[in-house]
Amino acid sequence: SRSAMDHQPKFFENLSGAGKAIAVLTSGGDAQGMNAAVRAVVRMGIYVNAKVYFIYEGYQGMVDGADNIVEVSWESVSSILQVGGTVIGSARCKAFRTREGRLQAAFNLVQRGITNLCVIGGDGSLTGANLFREEWSGLLEELARNGKIDAEAVKKYAYLNIVGMVGSIDNDFCGTDMTIGTDSALHRIIEVVDAIMTTAQSHQRTFVLEVMGRHCGYLALVSALACGADWVFIPEYPPEEGWEDTMCAKLSANRARKKRLNIIIVAEGAIDCHNQPITSEKVKDLVVQQLGFDTRVTILGHVQRGGTPSAFDRILASRMGVEAVLALLEATPDTPACVVSLSGNQAVRLPLMECVQMTQEVQKAMDEGRFLEAVRLRGRSFENNLNTYKLLSHKRPDAELPKTNFNVAVLNVGAPAAGMNAAVRAAVRVGMTEGHKIFAVIDGFEGFAKGKIKEISWGDVGGWTGQGGSILGTKRTLPAKYLEKIADQMRTNNINALMVIGGFEAYLGLLELSAAREKYDEFCVPMVMVPATVSNNVPGSDFSIGADTALNTITDTCDRIKQSASGTKRRVFIIETMGGYCGYLANMGALAAGADAAYIFEEQFDIRELQANVEHLTEKMKTSIQRGLVLRNENCNENYTTDFIYQLYSEEGKGVFDCRKNVLGHMQQGGAPSPFDRNFGTKISAKAMQWISKKLKETYRKGKVFANTDDSVCLLGMRRRNLVFQPVAELKSETDFVHRIPKEQWWLKLRPLMKILAKYKTSYDVSDSGQLEHVAMLPKEAETGAI
Repeated sequence: SRSAMDHQPKFFENLSGAGKAIAVLTSGGDAQGMNAAVRAVVRMGIYVNAKVYFIYEGYQGMVDGADNIVEVSWESVSSILQVGGTVIGSARCKAFRTREGRLQAAFNLVQRGITNLCVIGGDGSLTGANLFREEWSGLLEELARNGKIDAEAVKKYAYLNIVGMVGSIDNDFCGTDMTIGTDSALHRIIEVVDAIMTTAQSHQRTFVLEVMGRHCGYLALVSALACGADWVFIPEYPPEEGWEDTMCAKLSANRARKKRLNIIIVAEGAIDCHNQPITSEKVKDLVVQQLGFDTRVTILGHVQRGGTPSAFDRILASRMGVEAVLALLEATPDTPACVVSLSGNQAVRLPLMECVQMTQEVQKAMDEGRFLEAVRLRGRSFENNLNTYKLLSHKRPDAELPKTNFNVAVLNVGAPAAGMNAAVRAAVRVGMTEGHKIFAVIDGFEGFAKGKIKEISWGDVGGWTGQGGSILGTKRTLPAKYLEKIADQMRTNNINALMVIGGFEAYLGLLELSAAREKYDEFCVPMVMVPATVSNNVPGSDFSIGADTALNTITDTCDRIKQSASGTKRRVFIIETMGGYCGYLANMGALAAGADAAYIFEEQFDIRELQANVEHLTEKMKTSIQRGLVLRNENCNENYTTDFIYQLYSEEGKGVFDCRKNVLGHMQQGGAPSPFDRNFGTKISAKAMQWISKKLKETYRKGKVFANTDDSVCLLGMRRRNLVFQPVAELKSETDFVHRIPKEQWWLKLRPLMKILAKYKTSYDVSDSGQLEHVAMLPKEAETGAI
């Protein structure tokens, strides 16, 4: 789709910021990850030889000027990556809303030669920035008339360039899949829900949780999806007339099915279909009056804005910060102010005002009671979340369910990964809704061969989303040596389709089963794999379930380890991560933790490289930042082991720094799944089950299912912006089977990012960036990888 002239690769290091001045400010409500964005903008700006300025206290600081606008250095942004909120402050500013205020702000910027602004904030802040840009030349002319600046300055600083990044925990900005801070806010909500669940279970209580979101229900919706809440109230999708009775009936039905707790999530802006507010107190009183259940209200409030940013937000903000500097370097007087954002897994630029207009359209639709339209305008990701929630939360009465007489087996294969249980839950519930009988296989292919298989029902998987590990049990065993026995079990239990949730072994297992189709008719059924492994090494998917949780574990641990050196001066830590031969965890962990280097198998390194890293750290110790962090993937090199690197650094660093080493080990496979993994697992698994239903219909002939084409054994993966089903046979050519990794990995493109942010000179291909896209009203069918 790209034109021929785009084929010349474009490199970051060829773009110069010399003679340019960039100022960065944070405005509006704070959000976790803003600091990571500030850090990336500062370091990228300095890297391309631009001058970079902080503007303290948002627009207020721009109006007040003086020491609120300061030039910064590389070290100014050290150690802020792991801090929540914004270190440069944010304020609500009345003055900037007046022309006088903006006049003063323009004067302050021109005095310092600043004509490039990077604004990190919500839609209000970005709209303000755009207005400022439109007025800029008029403001300069007025300053010249008042004798504040000379005519020369009016010419020299004629244009103001603006790039926005959306920092808002509500995720209420159209055109961006995820805004900075949303994922961290979900982390806070989920931590609270997990904690409340244990106490609610002890007392058979009902909890009403109020989460933030005055005009947007994203946080409420996704946290309801991630914890399997019984009911959710959001502004975009008010409940139907008579919801009070429906909700109470559902709650008591759940109690009757021995469910000991009920969780109801209310967005602070929730309304009914007459646009009247639905408050958490109102919901509580209703439950108490109608059902007499012991009910408590918890209002999360500002907890959601606090705490350290999640790994996802740090990586998102770092990628956006780099993209923002890139956009500023390439801006011309004719390019509109843009926002940088993420679509699926790809950085994009969108015209700022298009996004703002679309965001305002949503509010307008809600005010006018056009709720279906509001949901659609929110975008694909929001709509998907809503549909999946509706599918999974309400069990339809048996009489209403279709009966297909198909049996589908679900199993976990490989090492445990957080989020597997959420995937199993979604598969079971969607499968039942589609009319199938679902069978759970215990302990992977080995358990299958031994006949460890039983029917599983709706209630059996209640509360599974928040559980780590694999409840069904999982083994690395491949099916090849048990083909005969597995075929027997498939026949005995009349299994018509297989859903395998697991890592590289699951992929190999499906290849073996499809190869065995010639010999065994039992394997001529639809089979689908959902990737779940902390290593994220499965071909055909950018992400796998469990990798985000592991990444958060690594990031949290690195934060703690870095803190341990705060008293001791000059220390370097060497940390070994998991991943087999796949460097995803080491590389992304390094990006999220602000490491100095990450050794991975995919990028060969030799003794000269190690030497250069040691020298780099020696230089760093001369600055005010006196500690270093180095990550090493467990299999990056058979001779340069973690011990070897530790000893080398210790020897070479003598008298300059001392060394410590940590092997993180199996803690990376454990823990409660992160919101991303719960949500990704739930949505991808639901989609896989719907594919199974479609294939079963297509392959049912003369009273039996018979499927033996390549496209009936697929892997469902996320690729760039979409979720796609790919025949495993076609993925063979993309796989390095010796090292169990895909031949091409998208995240290697982000590797230079980590190096640049750690002050290494490197080459960075940015050919993907730069096309300004438009906010599209997406067609109904468009499926997205957006979480």
